[in-house]
Amino acid sequence: MAMAMPLMTFSLSSLSSLPRSSISVVSSTPLRSSSPTLSKLSYTTKIQCANTNKQQKSQTTQSHDPKSGVAVYKPKSYEVLVTDAANSLAFSLQDGKIRLEIDFPPLPTNISSYKGSSDEFIDANIQLALAVIRKLQEKRETRACVVFPDKPEMLRACRIFKTALDSIDGITIGSLDDIPSGPVTTFFKSVRNTLDFDFEDDSEGRWQSNEPPSLYVFINCSTRELSVIEKYVEKFATSTPTLLFNLELDTLRADLGLLGFPTKDLHYRFLSQFIPVFYIRIREYSKTIGVAPYIVNYSGALFRQYPGPWQVMLKQADGSYACVAESATRFTLGETKEELLRVLGLQEEQGTSLEFLRRGYKSATWWEEDVELETSSDWRS
Repeated sequence: MAMAMPLMTFSLSSLSSLPRSSISVVSSTPLRSSSPTLSKLSYTTKIQCANTNKQQKSQTTQSHDPKSGVAVYKPKSYEVLVTDAANSLAFSLQDGKIRLEIDFPPLPTNISSYKGSSDEFIDANIQLALAVIRKLQEKRETRACVVFPDKPEMLRACRIFKTALDSIDGITIGSLDDIPSGPVTTFFKSVRNTLDFDFEDDSEGRWQSNEPPSLYVFINCSTRELSVIEKYVEKFATSTPTLLFNLELDTLRADLGLLGFPTKDLHYRFLSQFIPVFYIRIREYSKTIGVAPYIVNYSGALFRQYPGPWQVMLKQADGSYACVAESATRFTLGETKEELLRVLGLQEEQGTSLEFLRRGYKSATWWEEDVELETSSDWRS
């Protein structure tokens, strides 16, 4: 019998309208100095949010106000990440939100999606989704339905994660193939299922229920399948909470409008409704300067833990991420980078030609810019 994989050890080191808050830099030297320790400053600079009471409170008690965000974030394991994600999900459901998103690295960030096996990411996402559901059930009654991209993926997950599925009360499974389709589509689906050699087995109807789900969880879907998710939600989950789990929507949105992919309107009318309730996007940057060592490497993250604010986090020497700016509305990717440059003292002088050459003509993506075309701004809140 196949066993579910145990939660792996995790560290962010191996891997933001409130007014945008100011930050204070403690015990640091300007990065433009020609000091020989320049290359180390981006790793030794200590950053804290302007609200020092928040940091002191987070260090003395675990029962801080979740709406205040965090001063420093350093989960010691994936179990901590799963617990935080489940807490944020529970808060959002309690507030009556029904279109939700969770996004964080499913594997340590030294294993990129380009270097790692796709099966590793698929299996890690399934494992983490089941763990979040299990944690959520500890906080509130939940009948979750995990929806896979297609029937072969669903049957594969049934075989590998049979024990884990059995351990969760009231869980059901489904696939995007459950949407009624025409004869031509049905024919091609049958051909695909036959070629994949994923024939029906005895466990296919094992995780079904007569009671409707109270939460739909979509996992491991690609850009082309986003439009099918929309149809699925319209058919089965019009008023039922729906969670897009680790789909990396910012990556998938980039393909919208290209040949062979759904149009950009899919974001404007559908994806814009989904509120990120737990979100970690880690980015690594480098900046050239006019003194040795000439290149400064730094790392940061865009972070959100509902119902807290959006936060820009700077990576510290110990692998933790410290808050340098926060807002009740989402930072664009360009704004995130600018906040990191500002706190490191590497921001170009405003209005100069060098600033324009560094930033370019556009500093935001099309989905971040086209505010007036969106039917909902929830994804920014």
